[in-house]
Amino acid sequence: MGVAAGEVGVPRIPLPRFAVGPVGVVVAIQVAVLTAFSGRYGFHRDELYFLASGHRPAWGYVDNPPITPLLARAATEIFGNSPSGLRVAATLGGAATAVVVALVAREFGGGRTVQAVAGAAAALSSLVLVVSHMLSTVTVDVLMWTVTGLLALRLLRTGDGRWWVPIGAAVGVGLVNKWLVLLLVSALGVAVLLAGPRSVFRSGWLAAGAGIAVLLVSPTVVWQVAHDFPMLRVAAEISGDDGVENRLLFVPMQLVYASPVLVPVWIAGIVRLWRDPRLRWARALAVSYPVLCVELLVLGGKPYYSVPLLILLMAAGVEPALRWLSGGRRAIRRAVAGAAIAVAAAIGVVVGLPVLPPAALNGPVLAMNKEPGEQVGWPEFTAAVAGVWQRIPPERRGTAVILTRNYGQAGAIERYGPEHGLPQPYSGHMSYADWGPPPDRMTGPVVLVGRFGPLRALTGCRVVAVHDNGYGLDNDEQGTAISLCDLLSEPWSAFWPDLRTV
Repeated sequence: MGVAAGEVGVPRIPLPRFAVGPVGVVVAIQVAVLTAFSGRYGFHRDELYFLASGHRPAWGYVDNPPITPLLARAATEIFGNSPSGLRVAATLGGAATAVVVALVAREFGGGRTVQAVAGAAAALSSLVLVVSHMLSTVTVDVLMWTVTGLLALRLLRTGDGRWWVPIGAAVGVGLVNKWLVLLLVSALGVAVLLAGPRSVFRSGWLAAGAGIAVLLVSPTVVWQVAHDFPMLRVAAEISGDDGVENRLLFVPMQLVYASPVLVPVWIAGIVRLWRDPRLRWARALAVSYPVLCVELLVLGGKPYYSVPLLILLMAAGVEPALRWLSGGRRAIRRAVAGAAIAVAAAIGVVVGLPVLPPAALNGPVLAMNKEPGEQVGWPEFTAAVAGVWQRIPPERRGTAVILTRNYGQAGAIERYGPEHGLPQPYSGHMSYADWGPPPDRMTGPVVLVGRFGPLRALTGCRVVAVHDNGYGLDNDEQGTAISLCDLLSEPWSAFWPDLRTV
């Protein structure tokens, strides 16, 4: 049977075959459900922003690296510029995550049933369900965290330093999507130093893996350096605004984001990794979770940042959870667990997927997950802006400008505006600020979308319309004021820096 790396004389659990059939069934059902609902509601405000970013390819943006915008561009080019076309990328990301988690369960000796259950649990976990429906940086981030975790476990289990090379590649790809993967790397690194096997750090392949990661991320880092690290400024501002709330909600959200019904499973995973001598090589995974929690509490990071690691721990807990279900009073245990799973799955689907009519989202659904609300009303919003634009005399529209308060508004007008004859919108929000300002020759009227502070260069502004999404849905754009301003007293280039926001 062999020995685990660094643990002479301790038998390790044999590695079973990958359960292609059962895991394939889980993934097929997952893909079918996600595809069935991918076209409901509409684009999310972040998806509209990624579409706009993807049409302005760069090695970086103010608030994220380039992979997600490029995925948005590729998906809509191949599958159509629609919510369902864009979300093919999210669906594939969610399916890949479920497969990787099944492979993680296999690393711990899980057979066919354990692998399938682990994949299903990952697919139904709250965060994975949400980010598998809509494309976001978190979609790719969750996948790359789980891939990195799988490869790290291979390294720890085999002691073969060559696994540092794919680990470096996975970390590099993760960094070109979102720099949060550094938290996972640091947590796992500290955990291996504390719990072992430390011998993996003595491999010469570690330098090769690090070099690959640096090579992959270097163009993005160069872009950030050239632009004075805007991502770090944005992260610092978000932490400053939300840090206290994130710290207060951190523990409760650990019980929610993966799914409340999975809490006993990932706890069982931590206990198993710590107690089972055959999995001593994987103790670092159990230790990495408290290390990561300390990092997030210090930094004021969002509670969901730790969920991919919880999903890896959940894969370790499936086997003892199934064993518990087969113990004494089997029928009662299975009935209780089945009821809990059914309720949790129903709540997860209702909250995470667009199964309800838009008008029914107000209340508990938006309180638990605001993202469905941000997918409703964008065509109506753009039509309201178009109605204000039509108030401008035709002879003055050639020098008129549409200025929005945030990237969601600008992205919606960019996507749906051509249908109404609207020009390219402008905004000072995030990377839209870098894509502006309007040419100084644009001295005509200004359609102002959203509430702004005092704008010294604009005069004669008056609210002429208020957006209503038609569902009474209390999302971020419901009630947005749309104003029309008469005069521009300064060139756009002179006061554009004052409009930059994050």
